[in-house]
Amino acid sequence: MKMSNTPEAGDGAPVTTGGLFPVLPTSPKSISAISSTPQWLRNASFTTDLSVINAGASTAPSVSVVDEDEDEEGDPDGYTFEANQPKVYNLVEEEASWESDDDKGKRKGDKKKKRKSGGTAPDESRSKKSSVRDSDEYYSKPVKDYYLDTRPDPDNLVYGSIYRMNVPRYKLDNSQRVSGTGSLRFYLRNRRSSMLDTEIDIDSLEGRAKSDTRYWYAKHAAMERNKNFKRIRLSASREAVDSNFDHFIPLEEGEAVQESDEEDVLSKDSTMGASWEDDVLDKTREFNKMTRERPHDEKAWLAFANFQDKVSSMQSQKGVRLQTLEKKISILEKAFELNPDSEELLLALLKAYRSRDNADALISRWEKALMQNSASYKLWREFLCVVQGEFSRFKVSEVRKMYSYAIQALSSACNKRHRQVDTTSEPLDSAAIQQELVLVDMLVSLCRFEWQAGYQELATALFQAELEFSIFCPSLLLTEQSKLRLFEHFWSSNGARVGEEGAFGWSLWLEKEEENRHKILKEESSDDNDVGGWTGWTEQVSGRNGDSIASANTVEVDVARESLDEEMDDENSKPEDDTEAMLKSLGINVNAAASDEVKDTSTWVKWFEEEVSRDLSQWMPTRKAGEFSSVDEMGEGEDEEQLSSVVLYEDINGYLFSLRSDEARLSLVYQFIDFFGAHIPPWTSSNSLSWSEKISSLETLSDSMLENLRSVHECLSKSDSTNGFSLGSLLGGSCDISMRTEMMKFLRNAILLCLNVFPRNYILEEAVLVAEELFVTNMNTCDAATTPCQALAKRLLKSDRQDLLLCGVYAQREAASGNMKHARRVFDMALTSICGLPKELQYNASLLCLWYAESEIANSSLRAKDTESSSRAMHILCYLGSGLAYVPYTSQSSSMQILRARQGFREKLKKIQSAWSHGVTDDQSAALVSSAALFEELTNDLSAAVEILEHMFSSVLPGRKSQSHQLELLFNYYVRMLQRHQDDLTLSQLWKPISEGLQQYPLNPELYRALVDICNRRMTSHRLRMMFDDYSRKSSSAVVWLFALSYELSKGGSSHRIRGLFERAFAQDTLKNSVILWRCYIAYEMDIAHNPSAARRIYFRAINACPWSKKLWLDGFRKLSSVLTVKEMSDLQEVMRDKELNIRTDIYEILLMQG
Repeated sequence: MKMSNTPEAGDGAPVTTGGLFPVLPTSPKSISAISSTPQWLRNASFTTDLSVINAGASTAPSVSVVDEDEDEEGDPDGYTFEANQPKVYNLVEEEASWESDDDKGKRKGDKKKKRKSGGTAPDESRSKKSSVRDSDEYYSKPVKDYYLDTRPDPDNLVYGSIYRMNVPRYKLDNSQRVSGTGSLRFYLRNRRSSMLDTEIDIDSLEGRAKSDTRYWYAKHAAMERNKNFKRIRLSASREAVDSNFDHFIPLEEGEAVQESDEEDVLSKDSTMGASWEDDVLDKTREFNKMTRERPHDEKAWLAFANFQDKVSSMQSQKGVRLQTLEKKISILEKAFELNPDSEELLLALLKAYRSRDNADALISRWEKALMQNSASYKLWREFLCVVQGEFSRFKVSEVRKMYSYAIQALSSACNKRHRQVDTTSEPLDSAAIQQELVLVDMLVSLCRFEWQAGYQELATALFQAELEFSIFCPSLLLTEQSKLRLFEHFWSSNGARVGEEGAFGWSLWLEKEEENRHKILKEESSDDNDVGGWTGWTEQVSGRNGDSIASANTVEVDVARESLDEEMDDENSKPEDDTEAMLKSLGINVNAAASDEVKDTSTWVKWFEEEVSRDLSQWMPTRKAGEFSSVDEMGEGEDEEQLSSVVLYEDINGYLFSLRSDEARLSLVYQFIDFFGAHIPPWTSSNSLSWSEKISSLETLSDSMLENLRSVHECLSKSDSTNGFSLGSLLGGSCDISMRTEMMKFLRNAILLCLNVFPRNYILEEAVLVAEELFVTNMNTCDAATTPCQALAKRLLKSDRQDLLLCGVYAQREAASGNMKHARRVFDMALTSICGLPKELQYNASLLCLWYAESEIANSSLRAKDTESSSRAMHILCYLGSGLAYVPYTSQSSSMQILRARQGFREKLKKIQSAWSHGVTDDQSAALVSSAALFEELTNDLSAAVEILEHMFSSVLPGRKSQSHQLELLFNYYVRMLQRHQDDLTLSQLWKPISEGLQQYPLNPELYRALVDICNRRMTSHRLRMMFDDYSRKSSSAVVWLFALSYELSKGGSSHRIRGLFERAFAQDTLKNSVILWRCYIAYEMDIAHNPSAARRIYFRAINACPWSKKLWLDGFRKLSSVLTVKEMSDLQEVMRDKELNIRTDIYEILLMQG
C-alpha cells in the first residue's frame, strides 16, 4: 500500500497548510484567529486572508484531465499526461452554483441531444458522473469567498467534525501488474476516485451480475461462483509435519504409502489447481472405489449419499437438484440391497423418499418397511414423527391407531423374547431389558401426544392402567388374554386406581374382592341352612308389608313415568320458533353464517380463557358409581363432555403390555413422576432414548430446564447492565397453582403405593417428600416452624426404621428448608446406628456422608465461609475414609485422623477402579469418589481433587461412560467444583473439562449452564456465539438452541442473530417439529420484537409443522388476537375440530354468557 501526502510548495520551503484545503498557507494571524473561533471552525481555511487565493491558484500544480471519450473509447496508450503542468484550484462562481431553471432545462436538452446522436451508451454516461463533478468542482472561476460543497464529506462522519490535520489517503499498489503508460493511467484513475472517496460504479460493469461491493466486486464474486474456476490447495510440507511428530509411529505401512500418494495428489493439485467440478468428479471416483471394495461398509454408503446433498446445494437449477436426488436414492437403494439388515440405511432411504414422493406414496413405503421390520423402535419412532407432522393427513384418531400398532408390534417382540427365555430358564439379558425399555418409551410418547392434543384424561388413564397392569398385577400364572379379561373386571368396577384416594393396587383389590365374595357365599349358604321352623308372625307381616311397599313403589314409578312422558310430550310440542326467538333475543342468529356469529375478537379471547381453564381442571378421568365397561352400555342421555372424560376399557386395552424386568418397571414409574411435573433426582443419562424423546417433544419448559435457564439469565444480568429478557418469561408458567396442587396430591398417593413394590428406593422417597411439600405449601396447611414433609417422613420412618437413605433424604429436605440443627440430628442418628445394620445397608454410608458434607458446605457458603460447617464436613469425610465408627462432631479433626482417612480413601478407590473397568457402576461408588475429591479439596487443594476425578474417569471406557448416569452425575459434580474455584484457575483449565464433557454428554443442560457462566467472564461474546454455532451443528437437540437463545435474549442480542438461530434450528429435520421452539419464536416476535405480521406468518408455519399441539393452536387466540380477524379465528377453531383436537368449550357458551 502507498500513502499520498500533501505536496509542499513549489519553491521547496514547506508551507503549513490546512487539513481540507492544502493550497491555502497559514499565517501567524490566522493561527491567532483559530484559537478564538469555535471548535468546528478551527481550520486554517476559515481564517486565511482571501487575497492569497489567486496567488495560490497561480502557483498550485495542475493536471490536465483526459477526456472521458478518450478514456473509454480510445487507445489506452494514447493517454496524455503533463507532468510539469500544475493543477488549478479555483473558486466556484455564484452564477455557476445557483443556476436558473432555464439554464438547467437547456443543459438537460443538450444531454438528450447528445444521447440521440449516439455519442455514448447509457452505462458509459452513468460512469462519467464522477469525472464531470470533478471538472465542475475544480475548474470553476473564483468569484465568491466561499465554497459550495456539492458532495458530502465522509471524513466529517468519521472524525465527528471538520478535521484539523491532513487526512491520509490509501490506494492499492498496482505497479507490478501493469507497466509503462498503462500503469500511470491506472494510478491516475485511482487517484481521481480516491479524491472523492467513491468506489467503482457497478452499473458500468457490462454483462456482469450486480452484487454488494462491500467486500468483493461483482466480477470477482461472479468468478468465485463459476464452477470451472480452479482453486489451488496449499498444504504444509512433509518435512515440516514430520519434524513436529518425531515420536509418531504408523501402525501399518500401507497407511504410510496411502498418505504419500495423497501428498503427491495434493502437490499436483497445488501446481495445476482444481475446479469445483473436478473436485466432484474426484470425490465420486473415490466413493465408487470405496463402495466397490467394501460393499458392506454402511458408513461409506451413507457418506456417499450425504455427498449428494452437498452437490445438490451447489446447484441453482431445480431440475439438476432433482437429478441429484434421484442419484442419492439410487445409491441408497443399492446400499440397502447389499445390506438388508441395516436400520441406518433404511432410515436414510426413507428420508430421501420423503423429499421426492407425495404423502400417500411415502406412507405406503413406510408401511411396507415396518411390515418387514416390526420390532424396530427407531423405524416406528420416525414413522410416527412423519405421520404427526403431515398436516394434510393428520388426525388424532389416525395417529392414535398407529401408536397402537407400534405398541402391539413391540410388545409381541418382547413376548417372543420372553418365551425364548422361559424355555432356556435363563435370566433376562440386556437385549430383552432394552426391548422393554423402548416399549415403555413408546407408551410415554403416546401419553405425551394425547396430553398435547387435549386428551389429558386419556393420558392419565393410560398411565394408571399400565401401572396397575405391570406393577400391581396379581401373582397368578395367567396367559396374556386371561390377564386382560381379569383386568377388564377391575377397570370396569368402582375400585380406586393408582393415585386416587383409597387405592391399594390391582392385586390387593382382587384379594379383597375374593374375600368379599367368599363372605357373601358363606352368608348365603348359612341363610340356606337356617331356613325351616316357625319364626312367628314377623315374617308374614313383613311379607305383607313388603308386598304393599313393592306395590306402592310400582305405583309411584308408573306415576313418575307418566308425568315424565307428559313433560316430554310438552317439550316436543313446543314449536321451534320459540327457540329461535329466544336465541335472537340473546343476539344469536341461527341462520347466519359462521363468520357472522362472532362480531368481535374479544369473544374469541374469552373462549380461549375458558378453554385453558377447563384444560387445567379436567385432567383426571371421571369416576362415578355404575361405571360402564363399553360405549354401548352408556345411556343416550349421557352428555358428550362426560363421555370424553370417562375412559372405558375399550380406550386402553390396545395399549397394555406386561413388564418383567425391574429396570423397565422402574423406568415406567420414574417417567410417570416426571410426566406430571414432580421433582425427581436424575435417574437416567442424558444420552438415553427417554431423555432425548422428552427434550424433542417439549411443549413447555420443565422445572429443571427452567431453573438452568434462569441461572443463565441471572449470571448474564449481573455481568452486563443491558436490559435483557429471560426465555422462561416468554412462555409463562406451565400450570396454575390449583392444578399443580391436585397433581402433587395425585403423585403423592401414587408414589406411596409404588414404595410398597420398590421399598427403600431413595429416588422415589425424595420424589414423594417433594410432592408432599408442594401439596402442603400450596394448600397453606403447614406450620411455618416445621418442614412441610415432616409428618410424612416420620410416618414412613416408623414403618421402616432401618431405611437409612430415607433418613438422609429427609435430612436434606430439612437442610434445604433452613432447619440445619434438625437436619444434623437426623444425619447423626442415621450414621451412629449404621454399625449394627447388615452389610448391604452399611454400603449406603457413602451416600449419607456425601449428602451430610454437601449440606454443611452449602450452609458454610450461605453463612459467609462459616469455619464450623467446613470443620464438620471434614469430620464426616474423615469418618468415611478411615472406616471407624461414627461419632458426632465435637472438635476439629486431627492431622492423624486426616492422614488415616486419606490412606483409607486410596484403598477404597483402587477397588472401585477395578470394578469400573469391568463396567460395574452404582450410586454408592460414585458417591465415594465424590467424597474423596471433596476431602482433598478441603484438606489439600483443588489440584489433588481434580487428579482423583480424572484418574477415575480414565479407568472407564468412553462408551460406558456416556451411558452411565452415575458417571454423568459425577462429572457434573466435577464441573461444579471447578466453578467454585474459577477465580483461581486459567481459562484452559476450565475449558478443557467442559469441552470433554460436552463431547460425552451433548444434551446435558448443566454443562451448558457452566459453559455460559465461565465463558461469559473469560471470553468475548463473539467467541461464545461461535461455540454455540459449533455445538448446534454437532447436536440436533433443542437443548443447545434453548441455551443459545437464552444467551442472546439475556444479552439483548441483535434481532437478526436471534431470528437466524430460530431459522437455522427449523432447517434441521429433527427440530422442525419442536413445539417449544415454535412457541418461543412466536412469543419473541410479539413480546420483544413487536412485529405482529412476522408473528402471524410464523404462527401459520408452526401449526403446519406441529398440528397436534393444542397449546400452539391456542397461542394464536392469546397472542395474535390483534392480528387475526374474526373470520380467521373461526376458521382456526374449525380446523382444530377437523384435526380432532379436544375442544371442551363451544363458542355458543361464550355468546350465551355474554348475552
